Amino acid sequence: MRFPRVWTALIGAGSFTMLLAIAVAPLQAPAPDLSGLWAAKIRNGPGFRGPLTLLRNGSEWRADFSGYRIPVRAAGNAVSFALPDGKGAFRGKLTSGAIVGHWISDVTRVAGRAFATPVVLEPNGKNRWDGNVPSIDDTFTYYLPVTRRSDGTYAAYLRNPERNDGRVISVSRIELKDSVVRLIGSRGNEALRTQAEGRYDNGRMRIVIQGETYDFTRVTDSSSAFFPRSNPPQRYSYTPPLQLDDGWPVAAVEDVGISRQMIERFVQKLIDMRMDSVSTSQIHGLLIARHGKLVVEEHFHGHNRYQPHDTRSAAKSWTAVLLGAAINGGIPIELRTPVYQTMLGTLPADLDPRKRAMTLEHLISMTAGYNCGPEGTPGNEGVMQQQTDEPDWYRYTLNVSLVTAPGDTIVYCDAEPNLAAGILQKIAREPLPEMFRRLVATPMQMRDYHLMLTPTGDAYGGGGHRFLPRDYMKLAQLMVNEGNWAGRQIISKQWALQSGAALRNLSRTQEYGWLWNSLEYPYKGKTVRAYFAGGNGGQIFMGIPDLDLVIAFTGGNYGDRSSFIPQRGFVPEFILPAIH
Repeated sequence: MRFPRVWTALIGAGSFTMLLAIAVAPLQAPAPDLSGLWAAKIRNGPGFRGPLTLLRNGSEWRADFSGYRIPVRAAGNAVSFALPDGKGAFRGKLTSGAIVGHWISDVTRVAGRAFATPVVLEPNGKNRWDGNVPSIDDTFTYYLPVTRRSDGTYAAYLRNPERNDGRVISVSRIELKDSVVRLIGSRGNEALRTQAEGRYDNGRMRIVIQGETYDFTRVTDSSSAFFPRSNPPQRYSYTPPLQLDDGWPVAAVEDVGISRQMIERFVQKLIDMRMDSVSTSQIHGLLIARHGKLVVEEHFHGHNRYQPHDTRSAAKSWTAVLLGAAINGGIPIELRTPVYQTMLGTLPADLDPRKRAMTLEHLISMTAGYNCGPEGTPGNEGVMQQQTDEPDWYRYTLNVSLVTAPGDTIVYCDAEPNLAAGILQKIAREPLPEMFRRLVATPMQMRDYHLMLTPTGDAYGGGGHRFLPRDYMKLAQLMVNEGNWAGRQIISKQWALQSGAALRNLSRTQEYGWLWNSLEYPYKGKTVRAYFAGGNGGQIFMGIPDLDLVIAFTGGNYGDRSSFIPQRGFVPEFILPAIH
């Protein structure tokens, strides 16, 4: 077909314009490949720490700390000061020339609580004392491993080592569209939905998670703490633990009748563990002692021997040991000490008669009878800690109703050991941190730890303290030693035996003593009984007296059933077979 000349001209002009447009149009950039490991970290602060100096001039005292020069209150041999705006405080006593006390931190982001940390200020010339306030790790981390599927979509999940929030923020995939990043997932039978959203820009993902912004960048470091040791894993060769000035004798595994080959095989298994889901076992530390000697100390996922670890509910056993040490030290408290008479003095006329009969032993055996069942019940730890009407957790617990008479039924209840600690503090007329330091920490050479505090500033008896794994493991060794540490009787033999005894059935496979768990393991054609301080996330500090064996695990599987893997799987399948 022939077109008129004018149409031919127009068609030619149009074609030229289209070709010109195509020529000058920018090429569309390919979508970025999101596969790989991403990480975001928030370091909360300022978290006051560092050198602390106290100066005395006549009757006046001043503190020099973290850029502040602060007046110090002195009364007798006691000294104290507080930073502005509740950012921290110090309290201590002048003892044998030094000032021995505690730094009281600000509320931390990760725990949502303040902590008491031991501090010693040594004399340094006339009227001057110097020391150091240790830092409390208040870092919050998210790892985001992303895998590209065959269909081009991306699988992903969130790993949070400090609280395991990835279990709650359930993510199964990640999508990127027009620079908008969405983390998508569901819990249980819920429909898929967006769990978090942000933007991708030039190799960085800025994502808002639970109201806070996290900047995710690619992880290129093969030694990232996301992996147990490194990626790819390296071959492990056993070496004995480092000898430190902390009271632990050290030895090699073969010196105490433990198979080196089997221990190497087990540690290699932990190192090789593939981090492919939020429920993969997250072991932060493994320690083993036999015949009173530390023979295995291995740390993973960036943890180390100098880093206090959250013990969670394993610190309930801290309360049991402190009570035993107090009784052994002459403080007038006993199993039959009445709870309400001690805490209230004058009993209300309308007090439940069953509460009148409640004793200290009911609290430490979890048989007080409080309405302290699953989430939502008044005595539940989460309910108690989240409510704000009553900041005094002792008073709060005293007001919780009973569902059974004391002694009738065992119900795992965090508020009960805390109330037991409150009774001890009231009778002793000494703060729990100072009492623990005097009766337990000093003779057992525990120095670097953080005791979690309640809103009223009392050390919490229900858990949450942070200890060096080597130090907290000493409590299990203390039990195996029937209350003795390095020749000193910290708690009585009877207290140690009863604390670890199988006094009540907590479940079909687990028993309970006085704030210590108990269970049996098969071992070479027979059974051996173990007791342990156990905490959420995989915190296990276990003694097996028949084998003169102590085992400790720390972990990060908070709120996940995989937190039971160390005690139910690793101990019977890998550790006990290695014991000769």
